[in-house]
Amino acid sequence: MVDNKTGYTVFLHTFMTILSILCLLPFILLLIVSLSSESSLLTEGYSFFPKEFSLAAYQYLFRSSTIYRAYGFSILVTAVGTVASIIVITLIAYPLSIRELPGRKLLNFIVFFTMLFSGGLVPSYMMWTQIFHVKNTIWAYIVPNLIANGFNIMIMRSYFMTNIPRELLESARVDGANEFTTLLKVVLPVSLPILATIGLMSGMAYWNDWTNGLYYVTDKDLNTVQVFLNNMLMNAQQLDKVGAGGLDMNALPSTAVRMAVAVAGAVPLMCIYPFFQKYFIKGMTLGAVKG
Repeated sequence: MVDNKTGYTVFLHTFMTILSILCLLPFILLLIVSLSSESSLLTEGYSFFPKEFSLAAYQYLFRSSTIYRAYGFSILVTAVGTVASIIVITLIAYPLSIRELPGRKLLNFIVFFTMLFSGGLVPSYMMWTQIFHVKNTIWAYIVPNLIANGFNIMIMRSYFMTNIPRELLESARVDGANEFTTLLKVVLPVSLPILATIGLMSGMAYWNDWTNGLYYVTDKDLNTVQVFLNNMLMNAQQLDKVGAGGLDMNALPSTAVRMAVAVAGAVPLMCIYPFFQKYFIKGMTLGAVKG
């Protein structure tokens, strides 16, 4: 006979397994549709059991070497931007977590204010292009997102305030450590979960960003994969319109290309996420303070 605890555990595992499968179903459908022929999609619609398998969408997507350069450039932007974001966010969040900091409330309000209001697109464009001159440079992708991260700053500040024991900081200061040394040698080693979380969030923002490329970049050699895929999607839609004028619609993989674009943009992040997952459930301070 199964006791209540075992039965409850089995129920939870079964429920979470079903929930996980339901979460995966949309992506599975996305992948299947991207591997289906355009003719079957036009006649049968979306289905988990495609009538006709086809790689036409991916052949159309990867027929140009430009996409490989765009992938490489996206990896560079994401890597540089993520590291820079972690550094900047940490250097702002740590002082804001110190209760004795003069003007701390005002500084917290300034950071919080940026989460509610912005100058708008036109002033931002004028500032980044005419003052900071980021147009058609790699910094067009990095700097705007680097500055606009008030939410991540507040998250890290809260983590430092609630998960880093004050006794640990005070003991470091008693031993003669300055604030930078305390941050580098005491705070950061016990903050791996929040650093990994902020890093993943920043990395996702940089990888998925296409608006900065749309606003500030006209040089096609500086297109990230998201900008390239967006342009490819626009081209597919134009092909769809041309096809309606007399070309064979079945030869234009416009519907499948849309799904292939989504798969090509999502797969790299899905491959990286498992390596960071353990840090999301590791919410302890690594035994820094003994009871």
